[in-house]
Amino acid sequence: MADTTDAFATGLEVLRESGFAALRGKHVGLLTNPSAVDARLESTYHILIGDERVRLAGLLAPEHGFAGAAPDAEHIASSTDRHTGLPVHSLYGDVRRPTAAMLDGLDTVVCDIQDAGVRYYTFAWTVTHILEACGEAGVEVVILDRPNPLGGNRVEGPILDRALASFVGRAPIPVVHGLTLGELARLYNALWNPTPAELTVVPCRGWHRAMTWADTGRAWVPPSPNLPQLSGVRQYPGSCLIEGTALSEGRGTPLPFEVVGAPWLDGQALADHLNDQAWPGVRFRPHVFRPSASKWQGQDCGGVQAHLTGSEGWRPIHTWLALIAAIREQRPDRFQWLPTGQGGVEPSPQHFDRLIGDARVRGQIERGVPVSRICASWDEDCDRFREVRQPYLLYG
Repeated sequence: MADTTDAFATGLEVLRESGFAALRGKHVGLLTNPSAVDARLESTYHILIGDERVRLAGLLAPEHGFAGAAPDAEHIASSTDRHTGLPVHSLYGDVRRPTAAMLDGLDTVVCDIQDAGVRYYTFAWTVTHILEACGEAGVEVVILDRPNPLGGNRVEGPILDRALASFVGRAPIPVVHGLTLGELARLYNALWNPTPAELTVVPCRGWHRAMTWADTGRAWVPPSPNLPQLSGVRQYPGSCLIEGTALSEGRGTPLPFEVVGAPWLDGQALADHLNDQAWPGVRFRPHVFRPSASKWQGQDCGGVQAHLTGSEGWRPIHTWLALIAAIREQRPDRFQWLPTGQGGVEPSPQHFDRLIGDARVRGQIERGVPVSRICASWDEDCDRFREVRQPYLLYG
């Protein structure tokens, strides 16, 4: 584990130390949710509305809403903030990109929200829509940066095929990109934004690429309902792929993205098979659960819980692809990829393809291509991405 530092501060805290200099005299819009807090767990929203030096003029809400409580894929309506009377413009409802009316009267849009460090997570893509709209409208964007909870060195998974672009991936980056939200915004704004916005990133202080969230010494505040704890965040790069199947990924249970199952699955046989494969950093335990929401709601599901045993050698995408392949091998008569248009996802192509970002993988699993060979095919692309991202990095 990397050394912690008492000097660690998020972009929010660095901005506050400056007396909010970057926002003085400006009409400010704010994209945030409850995950954006300082060391005392006070939210960015409350800090900004409580400081007379900041003129907050509007609020923007991503997936899960301004309160961070809505289920995944639920349509969020725009509303009015009951404490301030400010408009709360939803960017996960009728529109996903700020309209001219939403930006009218704003000089700056501040984005402060905790990302998960994984391409599937929609918050970063909401920020890219903001960059595009603000570039066209001549509105400045300020990112208050936060650590990548997975650290800044790990780069894994296929580069997104632009033909599979969606709201779970809008740019050709790997599944695990090793960027903070501020770095990703710099990369996107420079390479893929047709009208680049005036962008300022307020960096974290005392964070370096070898640090994961645990190294910051800060409490984890869930950025969305189904990432309540760090163990789930560490598995999410691989376990989110279960969304692309008819299996439960544990939504509606206390262990989202840490369990997998279905009513027809033999958890003991699956756990034995996976443990025999000796995937590093993880041990599987047979587990029965009953989801209160989402797939297989109200039904007892057999399956496994993945218990992380250490960080050495842990590769979530490799491991969870192997798990998917093992379930398909165990029950080829029942295993299904998520049918097109179900589960709140966009129709065609298959949701799994959109998530993994490579249309070949599903067929490779069906043909029995070893997972190790599938994953090795991405290594050169990941090396090239490290070179592409280099000019936009803020931390050593």
